[in-house]
Amino acid sequence: MPKQSLKGQGVYLMRVMKTVMAHYTPHVIAVVLLIIASTWCTLQSTLFTQTLIDSHILPMLSGAVEVTEGFASLAAALTRLALILGVGVILIWSSNRIMINVSQGTMLRLRKELFGNMEKLPISYFDTHAHGDIMSVYTNDVDTLRQLIGQSIPTFVDSMVTVVMTFVSMVTMSWHLTIVSLVMIGVTMLVSAKLAARAGKGFVAQQKCLGALNGYVEEMMTGQRVVKVFNHEEKSLEQFRQLNEEMRDAASTANATVNVMGPINNNFGHISYVVCAVIGAAASIAGLIPLSLGSLVTFLSLNRNFSRPISQLSQQMNSIVMAMAGARRVFELMDEKPETDEGYVQLVNARENPDGSLTETEERTGVWAWKHPHRDGSETTYTRLQGSVTFNDVDFGYVPEKTVLHNITLYAMPGQKIAFVGGTGAGKTTITNLINRFYDIQDGKIRYDEINVNKIKKADLRRSLGMVLQDTHLFTGTVMENIRYGRLDATDEECMEAARLANADGFIRRLPDGYQTLLRGDGANLSQGQRQLLAIARAAVADPPCLILDEATSSIDTRTEALVQQGMDALMRDRTTFVIAHRLSTVRNSDCIMVLEQGRIIERGTHDQLIAQKGKYYELYTGNAIGA
Repeated sequence: MPKQSLKGQGVYLMRVMKTVMAHYTPHVIAVVLLIIASTWCTLQSTLFTQTLIDSHILPMLSGAVEVTEGFASLAAALTRLALILGVGVILIWSSNRIMINVSQGTMLRLRKELFGNMEKLPISYFDTHAHGDIMSVYTNDVDTLRQLIGQSIPTFVDSMVTVVMTFVSMVTMSWHLTIVSLVMIGVTMLVSAKLAARAGKGFVAQQKCLGALNGYVEEMMTGQRVVKVFNHEEKSLEQFRQLNEEMRDAASTANATVNVMGPINNNFGHISYVVCAVIGAAASIAGLIPLSLGSLVTFLSLNRNFSRPISQLSQQMNSIVMAMAGARRVFELMDEKPETDEGYVQLVNARENPDGSLTETEERTGVWAWKHPHRDGSETTYTRLQGSVTFNDVDFGYVPEKTVLHNITLYAMPGQKIAFVGGTGAGKTTITNLINRFYDIQDGKIRYDEINVNKIKKADLRRSLGMVLQDTHLFTGTVMENIRYGRLDATDEECMEAARLANADGFIRRLPDGYQTLLRGDGANLSQGQRQLLAIARAAVADPPCLILDEATSSIDTRTEALVQQGMDALMRDRTTFVIAHRLSTVRNSDCIMVLEQGRIIERGTHDQLIAQKGKYYELYTGNAIGA
């Protein structure tokens, strides 16, 4: 892995630690102290070996101490050691318990921050990223950080403390043999570093493949009906196998490198043990190093303890490198630029005074006003929300190098019904997406009640617009909750009134639990037409002054359409409405029909005017009539 990549991994690790320390500094300090204390307790069992051999076994074997007296002294020493080790067990359990809380609490905050940031991202982000891949960040990538915080980091700290304490004990016993041990440890660390660097790139590729695999599975689950209609099960399986094999290859490459680290480091540890044993025994016999038998045996145990943390770190390297790959994806999502909003004009509830002026109020009065604080320092003004929309020479492209709308100019007066017709890709839906600022224009002006939409806060702008889309989405919850999604403070009666307005009340009451029927799987137990009716009811309960209907009746049969149209007419009354429809019969009564072709308005007028012109609209209308 390049040095720059290793530096990047360190940056992600520091961000993880910063996130942990921001909320759990006392807990982390407590865990470090507990690890130090527990490591000291564990070290006492190793150091006891010298005491056991030199102070108990050898004196009894040589007859310097009576056997009875020796065993009594040994029992007292073992009792003290047992108490120390018992305390060590309690300390280890306490540190593990605290780290569980720290890791789970950090994951809770990370997921909340991820979701909060995701909700602020522009629509364009979701247009260009697979939903399953985003979900993989919340599940797989965040889980790698849980393992890092809850297991790998405590193991790392424990290993470092063990190395330091063991090193001090080894130097105290024999600095000569300590140098030999350090040489072997240096070789071990050098090999581990090279293997870890090689494995890092593999784990990054593994996490990316996992996200792509999850994205494909989510896509196939959503489109399973289409897959079966066209008998593409085998083709889907073939593509899944390809992605699955890519996932396997990436995981195999990464894990093959990491998994060999453990055996290599263990063998280096065995070699270090043997070398120290041979040199230590020979030097001790020759009188070059003043070591007793107990000291030599204890030093060899310390040598094993000194190399064991390195092996533990090698075994944790799998999780550490994978966690860094996961952290990269987590923080990349967190660092995505949120949707910008420089608006300062707000939508507020208002009360109309006898003189016609407006006063802001907290109560819902049915009267809305734009609260416009002027930046020149003059008095804040209130303008009644009426729903007029104008486009002046608007150009727009989803990417800078390709313009899809050219010189769009239109005027929608309060209460007018404006219809957009044209072929697929003509730009009809794009225009409506610009009204609520899902995307920002490259040139021109869009004004809402004579206010530049860029000055209006996006949340307030969208709150004034009701939308019914062609692709209806229902959430997991009751029918009542799905209708209330249009306005969360709506009462049950208001929700039912909205359903009656959309002519959805009849079929809802025939459901098993009526308005309390639980919907799952995007309303899979409802017909497409019923789902569309609920979407219309959801828009109705919001009671917006301006409506955008994007193929709102496209999924409804002709008989149902007649019922829905009555509700739609009532809903559109006194509201500015933008309608996109392929069924031209639904837009005949529009105040103005605009015909689009390749991102340009080529005709505009009423139905009768456009029929008289015998242009593009005439061709579309008569073509539809003949087809009908």
